[in-house]
Formats: sequence, structure tokens, C-alpha cells
Amino acid sequence: MLRNYRFPPRYGPEWGSGGIFGLRYHNGVLYFTVAFEAQAHFVREDGDSERVYEFELVGERPTSGGDTYNAVEAVDGSIYFGGWVHAPAVYKNRRISFVNKYSHVHEYDTENDEVKLIWKESLHHETDWAGEVSDIIYDPYGDRLLLAREDGHANLGVYSLDRRTGKAEPLLNEPSPKGTLVHDTVFFGVGNNFVSGVGEFKALDLITNRWESFKPGRSVDGKPYIRPGLGAMASAYNRAFAFVRGGLFIGNPFMGDEFAFARLFEFYTFYAPFRVNAINVGGGILTAFNAHHDATYRSDTGESIEWATTNVIVGPSVLVYVAPPMVKIVGAFGARITSIEKMDGKILLGTNSTPNTGAKEATPFDTGNKDIVVLDEKIIQERPPAVSFSLPLFLPGMAGRYGAGVFGGIPLDGYRRPRMILHASKDNRLTVYEYDLSLPLGEAHQEIFEIKAGKNVIDLSSFSGIVSFELEKEDMKGKARIELL
Repeated sequence: MLRNYRFPPRYGPEWGSGGIFGLRYHNGVLYFTVAFEAQAHFVREDGDSERVYEFELVGERPTSGGDTYNAVEAVDGSIYFGGWVHAPAVYKNRRISFVNKYSHVHEYDTENDEVKLIWKESLHHETDWAGEVSDIIYDPYGDRLLLAREDGHANLGVYSLDRRTGKAEPLLNEPSPKGTLVHDTVFFGVGNNFVSGVGEFKALDLITNRWESFKPGRSVDGKPYIRPGLGAMASAYNRAFAFVRGGLFIGNPFMGDEFAFARLFEFYTFYAPFRVNAINVGGGILTAFNAHHDATYRSDTGESIEWATTNVIVGPSVLVYVAPPMVKIVGAFGARITSIEKMDGKILLGTNSTPNTGAKEATPFDTGNKDIVVLDEKIIQERPPAVSFSLPLFLPGMAGRYGAGVFGGIPLDGYRRPRMILHASKDNRLTVYEYDLSLPLGEAHQEIFEIKAGKNVIDLSSFSGIVSFELEKEDMKGKARIELL
């Protein structure tokens, strides 16, 4: 069915690179959007036909954009896909004009091979745009589409969209990038992803149409977390799982389990589950933490903190399978994984070699090399791949000045010889926190190691589950390397 899908840099004015988003296999059709080229692909199961739609129903060509958050849903014989698009794109002097930027939702009829524009919205402003559609969730009780919108300058929050008339109504006026259905409620993460991250969870009762609010709670290792930007959400075990920069929140207050935080892949960089989705596979959840999804390309002040936190690469992007109490790494990849789907016993991954960049760094073409990787579904049952992480200790050292500093959150499940090589510039003490994702989330156990200036090798094979680390004194010149074998 699938040909060799590889997409080198091509026309698509925007900020750096987009990716392959929205992978969804439904009713014999595989859909995905290639951004920033603004090309929606519909591949039929027989392999005899493929339709490419360039968002010409939104506005004039040439178009760019499409989707960068995996806004897709399937209902009956239709695939609903959303996001944003420039129609037409206007590029000049390394800048993008947003006067023609639209948020959108389309419907693809899988039976009749037809694309229909359901809804679009634009501010028609040179620098500002209406909230992008970053998630679409079907309400099976109200037969409506719920749209999450966080990225933009106006019309942010949660909207209800009538999938037949195209009428959109605001339900919540606070920015929300993602949501997930749990029982008869949809939980939405609320907050600004590029500032402070998730500030609370809002729950919409689908029966009464009423909202309730819940604050994120404690950390399993008992230490503070900072800037938990929300990347993906999914549900399992009658709980909401919110994957954020630095870890994940799990909970469902309606069943007595308050939201708590488990540290996972915290390096105090932009290493995060951003611009990727989470899907259910085998009763668990499959998602990814990305090494390089959004970044500053040029730094006006040399080695600035913003440049360092978005461009220091501490490890590969990892595909992770969550089946509490276990978290297992099941794949290691390059700059980023942009979309995940399962089809015919296979796992499909959209991948990209290059990140999004900033407002002053626009290019007239997409700068990334994108492709679709096909894996066997049995990877979730196999031994994990060898992975290593290399962290300059000035990053947790800087975070320590803001009340944080615990780093790691490394899953050890499936590894036989995990270890840390710590190059310390001074004598120190290292606390190792050991925990897992048993539900409800519990508390961590800890063990302390004496560290000498120079090279220290710490055998982690006596630990299990997940481990995070804390230095007693900041070490701005040291380096930690974690090897999982």
C-alpha cells in the first residue's frame, strides 16, 4: 500500500520546517498532511489511487502550512482534519505575512473520495493569527467536534463545531492545545505552552455540558517541576495522561485520583513530547519525546539561554510505550517524530530532520527532510534499543536557581546494563530517585552516592522502573552521560 514516502525541502514559506502530521488510517484510507508544503494525502488501501489536496478550498494558491499538531479525528465514513494554512502564502525578506493565515477544519469522505471545507477563520492581520486548531475530539453524545486552540493571538480555547453546518461556538476562552476523552468527560490541558505550560486541567462533562477545574498536583519524586508544556494527551485505565515537557501528569479526580506528576526525560532543554500525538496500542499508550522540535536558529546575544535550551541536543528522540507501572523505550530516532499511527499490524511514524524556528527566521521553503517509517507492532514486546543521553550539568544547575534541578526520569525497563558516567568538576553528592507509574502514582525511594571530582561510574542495574537524579551542589562545568544497554 505504502510507497517510499520521503519529502525533501520544497516550497512552503514558514518558520523552518513542519513535518508529516495527522497520520490516520480509517475505512481503507491512510491520511496525512505534509507541512509546510500544505499537501493533504489520501492513500487508498488498494494502492491504486492517491489524492493530494493543496487546501485550495481555503484560498488561493500557492498555499503553505496545513497542520503542525496532529489535529485529526475519524467518525463514521469521514476523516476530519484541521490546523492552519496560508492561502495564499506571502513571504518577503525572511518574514511571513499572516494576513492570509486561516485556521481550518475539513472533512474527507472516504466512500466518495471528496474533500469538503467545513470551517475556516482568519484575523487578516499582518503579524497576528487566530488560534490554530491543534486537536479535534469527537463527542459521541452530542455528535459534535470539539476543537482545542492554543497557538495564536485570538479566539483561543475550546470550541464546539457542528460537523454538518460548520457552525463553531466557544465553550472555553482559555488557551488549550490538547484534550482526551475519559469516561463521559473530556479533559483539556489549559495554559500557554511557550511560556509557563499547563496551569490546570479543565473537564467538560459531555452530558451536562458543565466545566470543572483541577490543578496539577505533586511530583512523585517530591521535587518541583517547571514549564510543563503540553504536547500530547491520551486516556487509559479510566485516567487522563498528559505528556508534557519534563514528564507526564496522570489522574482522574472524578474517580478519586488527583493529577500527579512523574518526571520523564527532564533535561531542562526543549526535549519534549511536542508536535507529536499519542495513540492507544494494545491497551497502553504509544507516544514520543522529541529532541529538536522547536528551536531558535540565530541568537542575537551569542550563547543565550533560549538558544541553549532549544539547540543543545542531549539524546535521540525516543518512542515510548506506557503500560503502568511500566514505561519502556521502544525506538530511538533523530531530530523528531511528528506523527504516530497503527495500521495492519504496523506502526507508522512521521519523522523530520529539522525543527520549527522563530518569527525572524522564515524561509521560502520547508527546510526539513521528512519521511514515513514503518515498524512492526511487535516492537512493544521486544527488548528496547541501546540509547544514551549526554547532559551538560550547567542546565540543571541553572534550573536549580529557579527552584528545580532534578534531572532525568530515565525508564530502565528492559535494560540489563544501565549506568551513569558522571564527569564532576568538584566533590559532590548525588541522590538517585527510584519510582514507577503504578496507579495511583506513589512516592519515590532514594539512595545517595558520594561523588568525587573527575570521572564517576554509577551502576544503575540495581534500580528498576524510572530513575531521576539530583546533585547537592550545582556543577556548571560537569557532564552526565547515561547509557542504557
